[in-house]
Amino acid sequence: MNRLLIAVILLISTTPLYAQRQQQNVAKLKADAQKVVSIISGDKAKIQAHCEIANLGQQMVGAALEKDEKKADALMQRAVELEKVLGPEYTAFFDAFSEADPNSKDVRDILSTFAMLEQSCPH
Repeated sequence: MNRLLIAVILLISTTPLYAQRQQQNVAKLKADAQKVVSIISGDKAKIQAHCEIANLGQQMVGAALEKDEKKADALMQRAVELEKVLGPEYTAFFDAFSEADPNSKDVRDILSTFAMLEQSCPH
């Protein structure tokens, strides 16, 4: 009985710490997103690379729908090359961001940070 009581107390006491850590992670992701957008928006080559990655993403979806693995692989390789142009901050941000809940409001807010860059892309 004491073990169960101790387990419940530990669970209750650590839940706020987990929630606090999640909030800190979201705050860090938001700050990192702003930093990445700032870095990209100040460099024409990086803006072009970002726009090309966005375009490649649409092409990758098409290749996947067509079940064209060769084309999808080539597009993915090009995206990896372009990510190098965008720098380590970009790669680190998206690695961390990939672990976020895609359905959360915070993720939508973070993605809206990148909307400004989309306006720089030729349509």
